[in-house]
Amino acid sequence: MKKSIYLVILLALVLAFSSTAKAAEEIEVALLYPLSGALTEAGKRMKAVYEVAAEVINGSYDIKGVPYAKTGGVPDKGGAKIVLKFYDTQGSPEVGKAETERILQEGTAKLIIGAYQSAVSKPTSFVAERNKFPYLCGVSSSAALTERGLKYFFRVAPTDFHDSRMFFTFLEDMKKQGKEVKRVAMVYERTEFGVHAMKEVKKRIAESNGAYELVADVPYEYKATDVNAEVLKVKAAKPDVIIHATLFSEMTLFAKTYQNLGVKTNANLSFCGGYQNPKFASQLGDTVEGYMGSCTFAEDFISKKAQLKQINEMYKAKTGMNLDGIAMEGFTTLFVAADAFNRAKDLSPDAIREALATTALEIETMPGKGVKFDASGQNIWIDSTLSQIQKGDYKVVWPNEWSTTTMVWPMRP
Repeated sequence: MKKSIYLVILLALVLAFSSTAKAAEEIEVALLYPLSGALTEAGKRMKAVYEVAAEVINGSYDIKGVPYAKTGGVPDKGGAKIVLKFYDTQGSPEVGKAETERILQEGTAKLIIGAYQSAVSKPTSFVAERNKFPYLCGVSSSAALTERGLKYFFRVAPTDFHDSRMFFTFLEDMKKQGKEVKRVAMVYERTEFGVHAMKEVKKRIAESNGAYELVADVPYEYKATDVNAEVLKVKAAKPDVIIHATLFSEMTLFAKTYQNLGVKTNANLSFCGGYQNPKFASQLGDTVEGYMGSCTFAEDFISKKAQLKQINEMYKAKTGMNLDGIAMEGFTTLFVAADAFNRAKDLSPDAIREALATTALEIETMPGKGVKFDASGQNIWIDSTLSQIQKGDYKVVWPNEWSTTTMVWPMRP
């Protein structure tokens, strides 16, 4: 009888140990991205870059300035491998909320990463916050996301605040060189992303004490199929500079319409969005020559940091395209997750949240020192640059410490 009891106890211990060992072998991350619908192409590119990041973290790669590339998993969690599970938001806030609820009900993920558009990141992160579950935002740019007082929300990418500050610092530099930059037109989608980008631009213009003038305020509906009226409004205003907060399909539509209606301007600047998609340059060719936009990565960053070539090649093998800023922000985000898992006292939501809050990850994948979050959850070590499309390639043209070629000004000489 005693022998049977001992066997039962021994079996229970073996099963418990096996369960613990299995838990240490894998750490599941849930990712919310649009894998169908209007933003399918963008969502699939993000899926590819997270897969590359997981491969690097889980393997052993000699990539200078990229921590966790050589460790073969999460070192302080017994070499645990990161496992990715993707959830399709379809680009819809409501679907995104439902998928977030599903993630929490399933109970296997240790962290949520999402969700591409700010309009989807906002409600999905509220669901996570309500359930006291850590949410790491890779790419959504609305400054308002980190102005809500949330405790479980953290963002790696620069915001519309950062990009607008950069745009107007750039314009000040152009002004010093004698360029015409006073008259500004703002074109933006009526979404969380577009509206907050517009507010940041208006704020900068108001603070300029007359140095800049908003000559055209041009909102449009997300998923627009005809923008002739909006472009004619821009053309009539005769701006020196056009600033866009626009995703890929509409950015393509605007570029073609600008060309068809003969719109001329010195510079066309874009917040994160459609401009950064490599297909924008490759598909539209001369139509978009000279366009510029915020940039946290372009292929010619490799001339400054040669070690990033390996990452770019891995991504290119999956997608046929070079990394862009948004993709590299996603890549970096998974390393932030790995660092939090590594430092967390355990893998409970509160322990991971605490580890994220104390992040100070030096990583050489983007401009800036790396990733460190302030009390609002915003990365304060991130920086950005301006790239310009020249002969079909994205070239970093500003500021000088990152530029690899001379800017074309005006954009159509």
